Amino acid sequence: MGDFQFENSDGTFLVSHRKALSHHMPTSHFHSTYEIFYLMSGKREFFIKDRTMVINEGDVIIISPNILHRTTNTETPQHERLIINIHEHNMASANGSYMDTLQPLFEQEYIIIKCSLQDRLSIGALSNRIIEEIQDKKAGFEMYAQTLVLQLLLVCCRHIRQNSIEPLESPSPMHERISEVVRYINSHYMQELSLHPLAEKFYVSPYYLSRFFKEATGFTFVEYLNSVRIKEAKKLLEQSSMKVNLIAKKVGFGSVTHFGRVFKSTTGNKPLFYRKGR
Repeated sequence: MGDFQFENSDGTFLVSHRKALSHHMPTSHFHSTYEIFYLMSGKREFFIKDRTMVINEGDVIIISPNILHRTTNTETPQHERLIINIHEHNMASANGSYMDTLQPLFEQEYIIIKCSLQDRLSIGALSNRIIEEIQDKKAGFEMYAQTLVLQLLLVCCRHIRQNSIEPLESPSPMHERISEVVRYINSHYMQELSLHPLAEKFYVSPYYLSRFFKEATGFTFVEYLNSVRIKEAKKLLEQSSMKVNLIAKKVGFGSVTHFGRVFKSTTGNKPLFYRKGR
């Protein structure tokens, strides 16, 4: 089973399998889809929303739409993983009562599932069949693979219902400190923010903040701030009729030109691509 990436025509279903000897993460760090990350082997550090956590072999992470995330540790590259992105439409089209059945998914921004051996066997078998379906491309493979993904989500939701989710520890006090900074950015992104005043506010040197921010989150400070702003702008474009120049201002950009440039480089599309009924 080699490396591959599959995406359907409307971007509502993506499957990517990778046996990695190098650090790699798709360029977009927030999506309109649910993301399932299954670590088949190895160990990874993952940054989601405002904290860094260690993910071990057999763990599954399910991330809700539009939550910023990234794998962070470049120094332990050997791993194998399966990433699936699936839109809520696809869950709904399979079964009208999907919201009850998959309820845990809609209650939290992300879920980390540390599976029992039995669940790991089920998840492993389903993952291998998803990979085979996508690679063999027999008639109806996309639909078949999606039904397997729904089964995988069901196994995860049953696990959550039967087991209490253990609180995850931060890898270190440094990660805890950076989490505080990230939470501050998450709630003050619309204001003018720059590295030096922020470092002063948290009683650290700008060098410390710059270096460890990247280490803990996988993003540079500016990259992260821009990503948060663009994520919020994308939400406003999708859910409101506010004009683009007002959205740019509201999320903290001084110039609409700069906003347009950063938006395109972050999402791959121009802002109006996300306007409903465009």
